[in-house]
Order: sequence, then structure tokens, then C-alpha cells
Amino acid sequence: MSEIQNKMFQEIRSKEIFNQVQQYSYEYLNSIFNRNVYPSEEALDNLSVFNEELPENSTKATKVIEQLNTYGNPATTATLGGRYFGFVAGSAVPVGLAAKNLGTYWDQAPAMNVLSPIGSKLESVVEKWLVNLFNLPKKTSAGFVSGTSTANLCGLAAARYRILERNNWNINEKGLRNSPKIRIVTSKQAHSTVLKAVGILGLGKENIEWVDVDKQGRIIPEEIPELDANTILVLQAGNVNSGAFDNFEIICEKAKKANTWVHIDGAFGLWAEAVNELKYLTKGLENASSWAVDGHKTLNTPYDCGIILCADQEAMTSALHMSGSYIVESSERDGMFYTPEMSRRARIIELWSIMKYLGKKGIDEMILTMNQRAKQFANEIEKITGFYVENEIVFNQVIVRCDSDKITENVLLNIQQLRECWLGGSIWFEKKVMRVSICSWATTESDITKAVKSFEKALEISKK
Repeated sequence: MSEIQNKMFQEIRSKEIFNQVQQYSYEYLNSIFNRNVYPSEEALDNLSVFNEELPENSTKATKVIEQLNTYGNPATTATLGGRYFGFVAGSAVPVGLAAKNLGTYWDQAPAMNVLSPIGSKLESVVEKWLVNLFNLPKKTSAGFVSGTSTANLCGLAAARYRILERNNWNINEKGLRNSPKIRIVTSKQAHSTVLKAVGILGLGKENIEWVDVDKQGRIIPEEIPELDANTILVLQAGNVNSGAFDNFEIICEKAKKANTWVHIDGAFGLWAEAVNELKYLTKGLENASSWAVDGHKTLNTPYDCGIILCADQEAMTSALHMSGSYIVESSERDGMFYTPEMSRRARIIELWSIMKYLGKKGIDEMILTMNQRAKQFANEIEKITGFYVENEIVFNQVIVRCDSDKITENVLLNIQQLRECWLGGSIWFEKKVMRVSICSWATTESDITKAVKSFEKALEISKK
């Protein structure tokens, strides 16, 4: 046995570093809801301790973990807490953190059933849960990926395969050169991940047929060009700024008649379908062909967790095909046929755990509470002179501006420096705005009031 092998076996037997990490984890969770949302300047400066050459010799394991905790812990952004309103980044339901920790020790890769029978089983179960929860066609298949960026890529890849197959063109064998033209139609406020997927798939961003949006960022149905069977139409469930939803009922009916592939980018908004009071926003979504959604946003699974859902299983598996003489296929689910990767962690463990823990009623309550906190934020901020809410609060997004772009910029910078809450900026119909995304189970009424006071204080500072 080599020296390093012996050391690692000793680490497992002693359990010292695992107990050490467990203690650090408890301390982190105990402090996360009251600490600054963004790291202090001192914490950021102290990251320079990691600027070192790779050591020649082995470092004691407890020292490695100690350094990571001492300097890494203070330099984390408190996305787990209740006052992070920046990117649409959810917190993590406690049972999900626990399940992820257990899954980390299992270290499963559910590419094939023989690699991870538990991973395969949970993916099969959750696939059915999601199809029922979102009221999708029963034949819908799910792939569990890192996030909606990849999910959008998978959905558009399936669409590309099916459209070209209808034209007697095998994309896997012939490639795109001289292939039949595929049209891409989407709104002028489509998310950047959709554009990224279009580029990666070789469909060409210059070929996109852009459609105007209304004042809430919804695609205007009457402006959508004539559709056909060679078209991919990309819609949104949750505009990244306003949270608005496209009119799926009208648009999908029109697309269905033309045999157009409809892909819905529902990174955070697709979950509205699971909420009784909010499902009016997603009416008609079942008539699309594919859907992309995150678990780590609205459902608050730990990172990373994305899902591609596709009503055309053959197109999905053909687009993401995998082959090799060494592959062992089974009569059960082999996850590699539903994702681009073979080597991926079993993120399904925490997704299953959270859905099992919450149940339908718990999911409904958690997401509806986020909507209520967004409405509370809008109501409280509008009472302060100098702030204006620019959107209808339909889900979890609030767009706020001040009297001028310059003031808005200064106030945003002051808010970030105060560190009571954290959010980012955006451009909304040529005006600079502050974008508030409420998607944490931990956000309370008092968190909202505290955040609004930080806005007020930031505005006062900007006047000095």
C-alpha cells in the first residue's frame, strides 16, 4: 500500500475531517440568516490566501478543511438566507441540503441503471411526479441536467432533430451543412440562454425572427409571424425582469395547427402551474412540445438542478444519443439517454427529497408565499417617495426605479454596499432599473421590511 493510500484510509477510519466539516456546516447554517448578505471587504481581501503554488508535498487534511472554512465561509454570498434578491437564485430547503450531503457520500452517477439503481429509480419516480404536477402529456420524458441553460439546449436540440427528420434529414449523420432551413421565432426579450443554445446548435442567431413584446415583456401574439412545421417557437414562463408569462393558451393553439415545435423557457416560472392561485398564468402550457425548468430556483433545491421535459421522447433521445460497445443498457431507466452528459452527479437525490418532503400542498404554499412577499415589497417600496414599481407583480419579480438613471445607479450601488440585502440592476425599456427577485423559502415579512428600509437609507445617502 502506498503512503498516500494509507493516509486516505486513515482519514476515512478516523472520521475527523467529516466531523470537522459537519461542525463547520452547522455553524454556517446558524449564522446565515443574520449575516451580511454580501461578503465584507475584509473577507474579499483575505481570499488572497489561496494565491499559492501547488504544494510539493501532501497537506494535512484537517488543515485543508480549516483553511477552506476560515477564508471561504466569510467570502460566500448568503443566497441561503432571506434577503438575497439578486439573480433568480433560490435558497435550499433544509431536507435538500441533508439529502445532498448524503448523496455526496454515495457519489452516484446515474448515467446507467447499473451505475446507480437508486439514481435510476428516483429519476423515474420524479419524472412522473413532474409530469403530473405540471399537467403535461403523459408521454413526457424528463432529463435531469445542471440548469435551464442546458435544459434549453436539450429542448432545442430535440426540436432540431424532429424538424430535420420530418424533412428526411438525419442530423446525427449528415450534420447541418446543406440541411433544410429551420426557423427560430422568439420574443425580443428572450433569455440569453436561449440565444446561447441557438448559437451552440448551429441554428444561427442572425436567423432569429424577433417578435415585439408588450409593456410587461410578454410576446405579442398578433405579432408572431405565420408559423409552419419547420419552425421552433420559443416562449417564456416568467420574464427574467418582470416575471410576466406569455399567453400560452392562444399561441400554442395557433402553433399546434401549424405543427410548430413550441419550447417554453420556464426556468423559474413553470412552477406557477403547481400553485392553485397562480396556474392561470400557465394556462395552455401543456400544448407545447418541450419545457425547461430549474429546481434550484423556485423549488429551492441546492445547486445544481435543471430539468428538460419533452413530449417527444424519440426526438429527445435521438438528439442526445449515446452509443458504445461498453455501455450496459437495462430494462429500467438509463439516464444518459435524456441528457448530454454521461458523467453527472445524482442531483435527483435532493430533488426527490424536497418534493417528497413538501408534497403538493407544501410546494403550493412555499411558492405562493414568494409571490406574497413580492407583492409586499412592491407595496412598501411605493410608499417611499422617489421609488417607482415598473411592473405588474404576477409572480416573484419586482422592477424598481428612481427619478433618473443616475439616481437609480447610485441607489443600487449604495444598497449593495450596505449589504443588508443584495440585488442587481437591469435595463427595462431603455431605463435603468433595480431588479428584485424573491425566490427563497426563508424570506419573511420582516426580511422584506428590512430590505425596503435599506432602499430608503440608500436613497438618502445618494442625496448627500
